[in-house]
Amino acid sequence: MMNIRRVVALAVAAAVIGSASSALVAQQNNQQRKDQEKRSEQEQQDIQTMVRLVDAVMMGQQPAPTDVGITWDYNHFVKGSDGSTYIPFNLTIDRSKLANPASAMYVRVVSKTAPAPVADPKAKKDDARVVYPWDNVHFLEVPASGKVSRAMAVKPGDYDVFIAVKEATKGKPPKNAPPAKVGVLRRELTVPDFGKPELATSSVIIASDIQPVTTPLTTQQQQESPYTFGTMTVVPSVDAKLKKAGELQVLFWVYGAETDAASKPDVTIDYSFYQKTAEGEKYFNKTAPQALNSTTLPPEFSTAAGHQLPGSLVVPLGSFPSGDYRLEIKITDKKSTKTLTQNATFTVES
Repeated sequence: MMNIRRVVALAVAAAVIGSASSALVAQQNNQQRKDQEKRSEQEQQDIQTMVRLVDAVMMGQQPAPTDVGITWDYNHFVKGSDGSTYIPFNLTIDRSKLANPASAMYVRVVSKTAPAPVADPKAKKDDARVVYPWDNVHFLEVPASGKVSRAMAVKPGDYDVFIAVKEATKGKPPKNAPPAKVGVLRRELTVPDFGKPELATSSVIIASDIQPVTTPLTTQQQQESPYTFGTMTVVPSVDAKLKKAGELQVLFWVYGAETDAASKPDVTIDYSFYQKTAEGEKYFNKTAPQALNSTTLPPEFSTAAGHQLPGSLVVPLGSFPSGDYRLEIKITDKKSTKTLTQNATFTVES
């Protein structure tokens, strides 16, 4: 049985992520319309261009333009507030196709099952807006790597996500200038319901780094760092390829466990490792069970207060031979006797 270093204390400190992170993003979403009037004329033109473009693509009036390549890399699902699901997501934007890194990005989420969106009844007649489950605008500098992370928060269900990226307008373009390059990505997304009375977990995040946060983020900073959960920032591993000299860092949250009178659960988490070989998968090792209950959780922990139950560990990889592995995570709710098994895969490289 291997020794592990756990990050439970840091994860518990971020136990209120359901109300903190998604509330900040929701605030950004609601504030977006108020900020519209503060946008420069050029920014407003960029927004109108992207909105009309996504309208046309969504209605099937034109194919999605691909002047600027946009790739959906990955996303995670975490329980949010008011029955929503918080969804940090990661894109790669083809920076080589942009004249400069200054860009505008528009994100729209459309339900596949709900009635067609309608105009906002509170909007002025000359500024009627269609209300979507989520829509937001970002003006950003695309890094050389093209990697961009943002977040959304929506109710459980099936959605189409539209993401438009446009070269930002800078000054008055010269006569006969070519049109600004744009790209539109359409992505189907099924958002889980973490509010059901059953044992469940968030997405399992394999991290390349987890660091404490000492100063609360502003709304804008939260948007730019969507993997900040309460008092910690997580850097997800893009490809789950880890060095033997490093560590495997795993983080997730457990939902639906029964609690005692003090709103504390009694949950055990077992972590078992399986190595993938030419002959098939074989058992490699496991950790000591992780107990999350009234004796191991902080006194202030309370599911009634909105705290979320974290599962986390850090495992040094020095004893792992190079190769591919599956981590089996077995969660046991000792009060209800229910169990749930999740899996995560990773690669150890020399």
